[in-house]
Amino acid sequence: MKYVNIIGIGTGNPEHVTIQAINAMNAAEVVFLPRKGAGKEDLAEIRREICARYITRPNVRIVEFDVPQRQTADGTYVQSVDTWHGEIARIYGELISALAYDGRGAFLVWGDPSLYDSTIRIIERARQETGLDFEYGVVPGITSIQALAASHKIPVNLVGKPVEITTGRRLARDGLQGDSTIVMLDGEQAFAKIEDPEAEIFWGAYLGTKDEIIRSGRLGDVAAEIQALRSEARQRHGWIMDIYLLRKGQDFEE
Repeated sequence: MKYVNIIGIGTGNPEHVTIQAINAMNAAEVVFLPRKGAGKEDLAEIRREICARYITRPNVRIVEFDVPQRQTADGTYVQSVDTWHGEIARIYGELISALAYDGRGAFLVWGDPSLYDSTIRIIERARQETGLDFEYGVVPGITSIQALAASHKIPVNLVGKPVEITTGRRLARDGLQGDSTIVMLDGEQAFAKIEDPEAEIFWGAYLGTKDEIIRSGRLGDVAAEIQALRSEARQRHGWIMDIYLLRKGQDFEE
């Protein structure tokens, strides 16, 4: 039976790749690499570098494919994502169907497949909608949350307190609720709209790579600087991946 591994590769530093991930790549006959269009060639190039560095078994093929752009003009956010996932699932189905009956393939996923990534659900959708007979497994990777905490040399949580993981869209809608809030997918820089004199921010972009940028401090003091850094970096690279932690309070406070 065909088998596909969904492999987390970390946040852009080839040294994030685990031994388990290396073994899974070398067990594949085909490694599928996504191309995300103009301005994001760096993302494909990092995946190519990882393959060149770690795949040592002869005859492993690299197959690149284009990822369609999500259309946002019509419908709600959820509707646009659902349509987009359907388009990608069709492509995944074509790639997997080209494997031999007992062939093994692999998809390389930025960060970890379980955290704000849809490869798992798209693979499952491809199996259900195409009727393809295949199995799949998941290999975990270093997440952007771990990379952010390591770069700032901080624990994510306060002692005995919970951690919330949310999106910029929901932060803008709901405001800052918890003691420690990780914010991902914030293209609108929702942190700049938070007016809380107690809030601190720990921000990072291109984490783990040679282009890494980090800033931290009281939110009201550094929000404008982070906005400027983010804008300049996105213009320079053509893309940006960033994440931040908003925190209120101190350890051992009840």
